[in-house]
Amino acid sequence: MKKNLIALLFALSLCANANVKMPLLFSDGMVLQRNKPISVWGWANSGEKIEVTFNKQTQKTKADKNGKWLLYLKPEKAGGPFKMTIKGNNSITIENVLVGEVWVCSGQSNMEWPVAQAQNADYEISQADNPWIRQFLVDKDLNSTPKEELKAGSWKESSKKNTGAFTAVGYFFAKKVYNELKIPIGIINSSWGGTCVETWTSREAFEKSPEFSSMIADLPKIPMDSLLKNKLATLKVQIENLQGSKITSNSESQYKTANFDDSSWPEMHAPQLWNQQLGSLDGTVWMRKSFMISKEDAAKEALLELGKIDDEDLSYVNGIEVGKNTQWDKKRIYKVPAGTLKEGLNTIAVRVTDYSGGGGIFGDEADLKLTVGSTIVPLAGKWKFQVTEIRTDLSPNSYPALLYNAMINPLIPYAIQGVLWYQGEANATRAEQYKKAFPLLINDWRNKWYQGDFPFFFVQLSSFNEFGGNSKTGSYWAELREAQNFTLQTVANTGMCVTADIGDPKDIHPKNKQDVGYRLAAIALNKVYEKGNVFSGPAYKSMETKGNQILLTFDNAASGLLVHDKYQYVKGFEIAGSDHVFHYAKAQIKGNQLLVWSDQVQNPEAVRYGWADDASDCNLYNAENFPAVPFRTDDWNSITKGTKYSFEK
Repeated sequence: MKKNLIALLFALSLCANANVKMPLLFSDGMVLQRNKPISVWGWANSGEKIEVTFNKQTQKTKADKNGKWLLYLKPEKAGGPFKMTIKGNNSITIENVLVGEVWVCSGQSNMEWPVAQAQNADYEISQADNPWIRQFLVDKDLNSTPKEELKAGSWKESSKKNTGAFTAVGYFFAKKVYNELKIPIGIINSSWGGTCVETWTSREAFEKSPEFSSMIADLPKIPMDSLLKNKLATLKVQIENLQGSKITSNSESQYKTANFDDSSWPEMHAPQLWNQQLGSLDGTVWMRKSFMISKEDAAKEALLELGKIDDEDLSYVNGIEVGKNTQWDKKRIYKVPAGTLKEGLNTIAVRVTDYSGGGGIFGDEADLKLTVGSTIVPLAGKWKFQVTEIRTDLSPNSYPALLYNAMINPLIPYAIQGVLWYQGEANATRAEQYKKAFPLLINDWRNKWYQGDFPFFFVQLSSFNEFGGNSKTGSYWAELREAQNFTLQTVANTGMCVTADIGDPKDIHPKNKQDVGYRLAAIALNKVYEKGNVFSGPAYKSMETKGNQILLTFDNAASGLLVHDKYQYVKGFEIAGSDHVFHYAKAQIKGNQLLVWSDQVQNPEAVRYGWADDASDCNLYNAENFPAVPFRTDDWNSITKGTKYSFEK
C-alpha cells in the first residue's frame, strides 16, 4: 500500500512539473520572420530551465517568478520546413515550421472579408494550393485588461480546402509578394467587422495622449462582467427614455399584426444602421412601416425588397410571414402571396436581431420598395421601432482597448515584418479626430512590439454612398480619407492604398479584393523589398491660379497622367470661388499637370477631387495605372470637426 502511495505521489509530481506551455502562435505550420531576431516565449514553473532548439541553434533561459519566459533565436534566412523543440520539465516539438515574411492583417470587415466571398472566388480557390503561404486566424475575443494568450487560433496552409477562410486582402497581398520573392509568407489575421480604431488601441496609449487622456480616465479598471453590467444599465435607461416604455418582449406576438397600434412608437430612418440613434445596441428591434394599396392591386402577388439587414430578420406583411434570413450582407427580396395585401392601409413588420457591430436595415434607398404589378411603393424613410431585447454581451466598440487586449497583445512580441490595416468605416463620423486616433494606434503598436518603426501599410476608404455626402452637404467618408492621407504624410514608414475607383456605391464591402491586395503588395515590394517599382498614384502637390482656371501639380506623376474614359473626359473634379459653392469642373491633362475650370466660376479659389462618400467617378491615374489620391485644396466646412470619441459610462 505504501509503495502504491509513493508511486502515485511521484506521478502527480511529474504531472505538476510537466507544464511548459507555448502560445497558440507557436504551433505546427507556423511561419517565422526571416532576418530578424526570433522571439520565443511561453510559460513554465517558476525558475524552470528552458531550452529551445531550432535549425542548428539552441538558446537557453529560465522562467521568471511568475512562470513566464522569453528568449531570442538568432536571425534565420528564408527556408524550411524545420522543427522547433522546446524543453523544460517536459518537451514540445513544433513541426513544419517555415521562415519567411510575416505580416499582421488587422482592421474591420473589409480586412476580415474572406476569399470565399471575393470576386471570382471559385477560380481563386481552385488556384490556391501553395503550402508556402499560410494564415493564422485569430479567434474573435475581447477583454477589459491585456491578455497573454489568444482565445483560439491555428496556422493553415493555402489550399483549396483552407483558403476560402483566409482574409482576401491579406491573401492576395501574400500571393503577389510570394510570386515576386518566392519565399514563405505568413499572414496573421486579427480582424473584426464593424470595429472602431479605439478598440484596437491600448489603454496606455490613451493615457499618454493629450487628446484622449481625460476620456480614458473615466474608464474604470474593472473585470469584464462589471463593464458589462455598467454598459447594460446605461443603455437600458437611454433606450427606455427614447421609446417612452420599458424594454420587454411580452407583446411581441402583436407587433407583426396589421391592426396593432404603433402610434406611440418612436421613428428612425431606413435604410440606415441604427447605431446613431440607439448607440451600440446589440439585440432585437421591431420595425414597422405602413403604406396604402389600391383596390385593383390588393388581390395581386407582390415583391417585397428590404435592402440588407444586419444581422437577422423575420419579416411580415399584415401578420403573414413572408421571409427570413440570417445573412447580414444579403439583400432581402421576398414574395408576398396573392391575398396577403388588402385595399387601404397595409403594414410591414420586421423583427431585426443584431449580434455585434452595426444593426438594422441598411443599403441603398432604391432597394427598399414593394412592387405590385406596375405599382412601386417606396419604403425608404421613417419607420416605427421598438426595442424588445438588449443582448447581454459586450460588443467590441463598447469600450476602448477591448480588442487590443484580447487580439493584439497576445501576439506581442512575435517577430513580424509589418502590418496591413483596413479600417476607418466605423470612424467616418469622427474623421477629424481620426487624424490623432490613427497615428496613435500605429505608434502604440510599434512601441509595444519593440521592433522599431516597422512598415504599416493601410487601405484608404473605398467608395460607398453611406450618407449621400458630397461637397454641398459635407462628406464623412471624404474627410476620413483625408485623415488617412494626413497619417500617410505625418507618420514615418507608412503606405496608403487608394481604392476609390474599385468600390461599390451600394455595398460597403466591395468584392474586388484582388486589386486591394496587389496595390498593398506594390507598396511593400518598393518600400520593404526594394524592387524599385512604382507603387502610388498621383498625389496633389500644389495649385496655381491662371485667370478663371487652376493648374494642379502632382507628385508620383513623372511619367504623365491618364484617364480611364474612352472619350478622355477627366471626372471627379469640382471648383469653387469665394462663395465656397462647388461646381462640377472640366479638366485637361497637361503632361503631368492638370488644368481645371468651370464656366460658372470666374475667380476660382479651391479644387476638390473625389470629395464625396461615393467617389467612384474618379478616373485619373498615372501612366503606371495607379489611381490619384482624392483631395481638396481648401479646409472649408469640416462636418466632423469637434466630434469626439466617447463610451457609455
